[in-house]
Amino acid sequence: MTLFTKPLTRRTLLKTSAAGAGLLAAPALISSSALASSGELNFTGWAGYPGMAEKVFPAFEKATGIKVNFTEQPDQDTMFAQAKISLETGTSDVVEPTLDRVSAWNSNGLLQGWDTSKLALDNYAPGLADGSADELATIDGQKLIVPSVWGTEALVYNTTDFPTEYGKASLADLFNPDNQITVRGHSALAAMGRWLDAEGKLPKPWIDGYKDEATMVELWDIVLAEAIKAKGNIVQFWSGENDAQAAFRTNGAVLGLCWDSTGFNLKKEGGYSYVAPKEGAFAWNQGLVLLKNAKNVEQAHEFAKWVSTAEGSALWATAFSANPVGKGGIDLMDPTVSEFYKASFPGDAVSKLYWWPSQAAWFLAKRGEYADKYKAA
Repeated sequence: MTLFTKPLTRRTLLKTSAAGAGLLAAPALISSSALASSGELNFTGWAGYPGMAEKVFPAFEKATGIKVNFTEQPDQDTMFAQAKISLETGTSDVVEPTLDRVSAWNSNGLLQGWDTSKLALDNYAPGLADGSADELATIDGQKLIVPSVWGTEALVYNTTDFPTEYGKASLADLFNPDNQITVRGHSALAAMGRWLDAEGKLPKPWIDGYKDEATMVELWDIVLAEAIKAKGNIVQFWSGENDAQAAFRTNGAVLGLCWDSTGFNLKKEGGYSYVAPKEGAFAWNQGLVLLKNAKNVEQAHEFAKWVSTAEGSALWATAFSANPVGKGGIDLMDPTVSEFYKASFPGDAVSKLYWWPSQAAWFLAKRGEYADKYKAA
């Protein structure tokens, strides 16, 4: 199956490629303006991915002459807080949130639109910078985010202490008192909501809670109460890649609702695997936003354009153990990554993926309140 032959609302598996990791060194097609553009870029992104500093940024600097000053943050809430500070200090140019957060960032006055004439939108695989993705990324006629990588949040499990398989593994397993688990606060509540919805135990569809505050409160009150009842099996809440892995390595978790990168990294060590729940895995689309008072605007555009190339997108996706956004990027990926995704999403798992809905500022604020109540209970 070829990657990205379907629209964004459907995920397609990575195809197995004969190209090895060594092909990542192949030169990308960089514009003459990029080669002439030197200077620096202040970038705020995700902590826990050493390949970014070790391979991605050096390759970008070699291609363009632009040095990346990288600030690592464990989660989007921290990135959001730093972006607010940067409105006063000007310390960040580009940040990497997920697509569903863009409306909240914009409503807080943090963003400016990308100049699409300085990008290469044709570089992106179909469905990532056009169609429904473009609709979510464009507000008041401005394209506020361009894709950098995409992936999933599903079930990481200990193959000895919690053997399972696709079709059997369920979001319900997270709330079984017999299973020692690790979760993010808000993701666990969303998982409970989706599970109850699938069981016909909610008064309204779970998705309706993203549309208005009254419906959200109605549904999340129910979900919070049920999640608190089942909270006794949580050995650790995680917020970033490092502590998600630590939950399994040091705190005894046998099951977790975690990113695919967590599953891939733990599977490499042995004894762990990653699979979509039968209700469908959560799916995310990560991207680059340009802060309103960015100092290095030209360099930022060269950065976003490079990430959309085959080489840039493959390096970026490799660092995250996730999916590349650029055409041809998959052909430069390590075959083990392709094999990992095929094993994690067999059968009809692709058609069941659940893309995180757009989450406005009011929703994120309320979601944070519910997550705090859940963790404190």
